[in-house]
Amino acid sequence: MRDKTKTSTAAKRRYNEKTYTMLAAQLPKELVAEFKAKCKRQGVSQASILKVALETYLA
Repeated sequence: MRDKTKTSTAAKRRYNEKTYTMLAAQLPKELVAEFKAKCKRQGVSQASILKVALETYLA
């Protein structure tokens, strides 16, 4: 496997900064632990669940 280059990493970082925004929330530890565990059990990313929830809320 090839080593990643600094140029490639920088390009990905620039793309992500242009395309995405970080969303943060402070939630009870127990709720977050349960959420992370369920995501892991179901083999889905946490971000995908949050994205669907936001899309559903906005619809």
